[in-house]
Amino acid sequence: MLTILGFAMIATFLVLIMLKKMSPIAALVLIPALFCVVVGKGAHLGDYVIDGVTSLAPTAAMLMFAIVYFGVMIDVGLFDPVVKGILRFCKADPLRIVVGTAVLAAIVSLDGDGSTTFMITVSAMYPLYKRLKMSMVVMTGVAAMANGVMNTLPWGGPTARAATALKLDASDIFVPMIPALATGLLFVFALAYVLGRRERKRLGVLTLDEALVEEPRTETVLVGGGAGAGAGVGVGVGVGKSTRSAGGSGTGGADLPGEPEGDGFQGLDPHRETLRPRLYWFNALLTAALLTAMIMEWLPIPVLFLLGAALALTVNFPQMPAQRARIAAHAENVLNVSGMVFAAAVFTGVLQGTGMVDHMAEWLVGNIPDGMGPHMALVTGVLSIPLTYFMSNDGFYFGILPVLAEAGQAHGVPAVEIARASIVGQPLHMSSPLVPAVYVLVGMAKVEFGDHTRFVVKWAAVTSLVVLGAGILFGTM
Repeated sequence: MLTILGFAMIATFLVLIMLKKMSPIAALVLIPALFCVVVGKGAHLGDYVIDGVTSLAPTAAMLMFAIVYFGVMIDVGLFDPVVKGILRFCKADPLRIVVGTAVLAAIVSLDGDGSTTFMITVSAMYPLYKRLKMSMVVMTGVAAMANGVMNTLPWGGPTARAATALKLDASDIFVPMIPALATGLLFVFALAYVLGRRERKRLGVLTLDEALVEEPRTETVLVGGGAGAGAGVGVGVGVGKSTRSAGGSGTGGADLPGEPEGDGFQGLDPHRETLRPRLYWFNALLTAALLTAMIMEWLPIPVLFLLGAALALTVNFPQMPAQRARIAAHAENVLNVSGMVFAAAVFTGVLQGTGMVDHMAEWLVGNIPDGMGPHMALVTGVLSIPLTYFMSNDGFYFGILPVLAEAGQAHGVPAVEIARASIVGQPLHMSSPLVPAVYVLVGMAKVEFGDHTRFVVKWAAVTSLVVLGAGILFGTM
């Protein structure tokens, strides 16, 4: 019974948010509360919620201060050179912009943190997508899939969890999977190319002039979110005549006459008041030190971002009014993301507290045919796709993976092969409603979570299957 109710709760949640009948926050809170009562454990709802909130509180704190920190870094111009290089490549061509989104997300994902990746990627690419009227779900979908593949890095989380759960060395899991993961990343780039061509075709003969017709000089996009004095990061848009098409012609987009190629369309206003060029190397070294400390695990990640945010604000904006303005500028994103995390805590708390997630996992494992025993690596890879979407990584890797590994070992399948197969579901996992970082992505991109889900699920599942197929082809599982 709990198995049926668990699947019903998840299905109800997904249907309601995809049909936009409820907001994600409301659905994450009200749906599990209702099912908790149906299960007959309504009296324990408070305990389940507190347990869920307690387990996710460090994540919420990390996201809050990470948003402030990277928001300040964007404000002061740390990422302007990266943005400028990406925009020079993208020009005003939708195809290049989508491919550039995938490449940027993959590069930034090297730090192992999804929230960081999405904040930087959206901040850089959002102005281009908006001004050229491109599909925002293409941006969020491509970024999420690229980050999902890169999330398998040993310091990204899933690989380390699999190694811990099965008492293996993380390098033994990851290194043999590099060819398969590289294949998955190439598939994401190829998919970005196809989606970019579709966007170019949809936009037809759009020129840069037409993209700028509504607001030909400057638009302020609240990349940091929120209102308040000095809020937002300006999106400077060059003005000029252009006759080349941004789409359809395949020429690579339009440039503005009289300006260096690719510089006519600025992603971040080069004249915004928050720039701190004299402090560029301080901010660069601070960010490098922060990411190094995070990878080396010198301190808990929430503590690192708390210290980093405080230091960045103090050095870059020593005046109290300026500090308050920066905090206010990013307050909306902080509130939206932290609120979503605590709402997700209700969902996960009820799933785990009532025992629904355990019954669902036991049912799935118990229905594996005996004849599939020698192919448990393949079974694990297939199961990892839906299970890591509907469950937290902790729940899957520490609760389900040991059971699958034990079943595999009974049929002579090494635990390390089961561990490798378990990470192939990460491209889809990064768009799970239980992953806090995805709310940073959709929130900053101003995309409805249901729209993002409808678009990304099919492509992310295919990406996971490509990684799985490549792993089998290369003999790593």
